[in-house]
Amino acid sequence: MKRLYLYIIKSFVGPFIMTFFIVLFVLLMQFLWKYVDDLVGKGLEFGVLAEMMFYAGFALLPLAFPLAMLLASIMTFGALGENYELVAMKSAGISLFRIMKPLIVIAVLVTLIAFYFSNNVLPKTNLRFQTLMFSVKQQRPELVLQSGVFTNEMDGYSIKVGRKDSKSKMLYDLLIYDHTGGKANESVTVADSGMLRITEDKRYMVLNLFNGVNYADDKSQANKGKDNNGFRRDSFDEQTIRVKVRGFDFNRKDEDIFKNQYRMLTIKQLYAMEDTLSDDYYIQLSKYMEQINLNATLSQKMTNLVQRHDSLKVNLQVPVADSIFDFDAFFTGRDKWVQAEIAGSALQSARGVTQNVNMYESQLYNKKKWLNKYKMERHRKFSLSVAVLIFFFIGAPLGAIIRKGGLGMPVIVSILMFILYYIISMTGEKSAREDVWSMFGGMWFSSFIFLPMGIWLTYKAATDSAIMSTETYTKFFSKLGLSKLISKKEKEK
Repeated sequence: MKRLYLYIIKSFVGPFIMTFFIVLFVLLMQFLWKYVDDLVGKGLEFGVLAEMMFYAGFALLPLAFPLAMLLASIMTFGALGENYELVAMKSAGISLFRIMKPLIVIAVLVTLIAFYFSNNVLPKTNLRFQTLMFSVKQQRPELVLQSGVFTNEMDGYSIKVGRKDSKSKMLYDLLIYDHTGGKANESVTVADSGMLRITEDKRYMVLNLFNGVNYADDKSQANKGKDNNGFRRDSFDEQTIRVKVRGFDFNRKDEDIFKNQYRMLTIKQLYAMEDTLSDDYYIQLSKYMEQINLNATLSQKMTNLVQRHDSLKVNLQVPVADSIFDFDAFFTGRDKWVQAEIAGSALQSARGVTQNVNMYESQLYNKKKWLNKYKMERHRKFSLSVAVLIFFFIGAPLGAIIRKGGLGMPVIVSILMFILYYIISMTGEKSAREDVWSMFGGMWFSSFIFLPMGIWLTYKAATDSAIMSTETYTKFFSKLGLSKLISKKEKEK
């Protein structure tokens, strides 16, 4: 059995490593497609881009582990079934569960590794990735002058270029408006050609102009007692404009800005943040209830409802009325002006309560939604790790049933299965985030569906059920009598 187990392990490890890097590469391409607008045109060094891709790859590993496990298990058992090796093992009296036993151990180890990585390594890489991405987004893009379009990236100047020479980088027919004095169009420069460059330290932008004229207001020649200023025109053969620019150099931001966000915390830290945010949420909720204009009985009931669940919580005693007040009899027995005054006072009180509700509703909703994100991240660390084991029990029996190895049918089945899992998972997470479902039910909704599916597929594969055979379904429909009905209709035609 040891040699058989070693053979099965060798058959699995190769496809798992290969599919893991393929899946990671595909997910990285999705990342580039998502953030391409933030990266293009920033003049980033290769080291910064490589560091960002490295952190992004680590951030995508929790999704890569389950999908790689699903694809590798389907390929391994599909290849064993295609080469009739599973048939030989079963004919020797070895059950499917015993064949899967060494890979179950590997799947459990990968699950534990995925959990350790998600709880200990991923928060640090997420923090560095988020800080680096924020620094990249804050950096100004490189100055790109387009022909026939005004560009305002040069601080204090508006530049228009007639045409550009892509080989010599020479600019022609330049029109420059100088706004450094705080007023528009005080100085206008027209040049036949020019060259634009940024210093190596990216602190200054230098524009060399050739054969041009500068038009400007001359305040020294202004007429006394009049609002208009004098006019000055200067011709030049060569002129240099040197402007100090900010934001073109890459500056890393401090990591402390994002260290308390939910993706940058371990499970222990998430628990601590949940307690802090829960206390803040319920304090705000209690203050909100106190500001609603209600009678004493309703106020005490509402106070009891918004208190946190605690074994030491003491519910306020709601007083019982000595007698029942008949408001209808009292209201109908009043004069009309008294009735109008009572109705007006009630309407004003209701409007005040409505305004308070509208004012605090969005604040409380945002606080609760932010609190739910911390709870979701804590559950996600467990659910994505357990998904590795669940996908093994789906992929291994599927491969044994399909009996197709390679990257053909297994890839199609894996992609469809993972898309279904992702859709169900996103549905559960959204329901949990919006408090439609409980946090546990929403975050584990996909596991509740796929775990029974894996158990059912394992049972079908162990009993050699031909659920992928067309003969099985033709026999099933023939038992229902559908074939007879179809043949009768064909004879009638």
